[in-house]
Order: sequence, then C-alpha cells, then structure tokens
Amino acid sequence: MRKVKIQGDYITLGQFLKFTGIISSGAMAKTYLMDHTIYVNDEIENRRGRKLYENYLIKVNNELFEIGKQ
Repeated sequence: MRKVKIQGDYITLGQFLKFTGIISSGAMAKTYLMDHTIYVNDEIENRRGRKLYENYLIKVNNELFEIGKQ
C-alpha cells in the first residue's frame, strides 16, 4: 500500500491520478476513468471530481493507495 500525503482537506480523483503519476495530465482523467476500473473505499468510481479525504483507500491497476495528511 502506498500512502499519498495531501495538504488540504481533500484531493479530487482527477488530481490524485495526476499527482501519483498514473496519468500525465489532468486532461487525460476523463478518458482514463472510462477505460479503467477504479475503486474508492471498495466502490467503483468514475467521477474525476470525486473528493478523496484522509484515510480513503483507492485501488487502481491492482495497486492500493491510502490518502493521508501532511
């Protein structure tokens, strides 16, 4: 499991994908979400604007991430 540290109260799913290097630009988020299955707290999620808060678990490409605060 990889920890992703954020500064504010939340990060959006699109920002998360770019921040972790899964996509190279924010413009790719919509297409990536249409082509891949992403789980947020064990529920399928496809909204790039979904807010991710501390302790949320995100599963992308069989890799697990946990949101934490800096």
